[in-house]
Amino acid sequence: MKPKECVLYSGGLKGAEAAFGAVAERYGVEEVNFTFDGHEIERTRGVRTLSHEELRHGDVSLAYVSKLLRRRFPDTEYIKRVLQTIWHQVNNAREIYVVGRIQEDDTVMGGTGWGAEFAKLCNKPLFVFDQNRVAWSRWTGTEWQSADRPVIGHTHFAGTGTRYLNESGKAAIERLFEASFKSA
Repeated sequence: MKPKECVLYSGGLKGAEAAFGAVAERYGVEEVNFTFDGHEIERTRGVRTLSHEELRHGDVSLAYVSKLLRRRFPDTEYIKRVLQTIWHQVNNAREIYVVGRIQEDDTVMGGTGWGAEFAKLCNKPLFVFDQNRVAWSRWTGTEWQSADRPVIGHTHFAGTGTRYLNESGKAAIERLFEASFKSA
């Protein structure tokens, strides 16, 4: 697989998404960053501002997401739009890479958790780099399993995660691209 044949779907936010985008740009991977009017993002390459109609395609009940993730999300238009943009990232990708933290209940911390749960619901390959454990895990359909060195296997993939990216998370993103495109 050649980097120029690939597309990274992300959100362009500070932290993991910006890091995924920066590395993708260095490797020559096309970048699509879903956003909405009034949403401040860090990446300016490949920005795709979603219309109200497009945002509605990704509409999901906040009560449902809160129940699924076992935590409460504020019922605001802003949070709804953030979740809708995450829906577009996962919906367009064939596999999902997340940097964050896997919690004891097998969900991923933060709003990123919705992307991981949606990937599970869609039965898409899902990999999470847990910054606390400093390790990749893969969702098997029933549990998290160690994934020593994942390699991007689809030309359309999503890269998302925490705004609070640490050095191990940055290094994991670098190694993911290096392992995936080293011979390209």
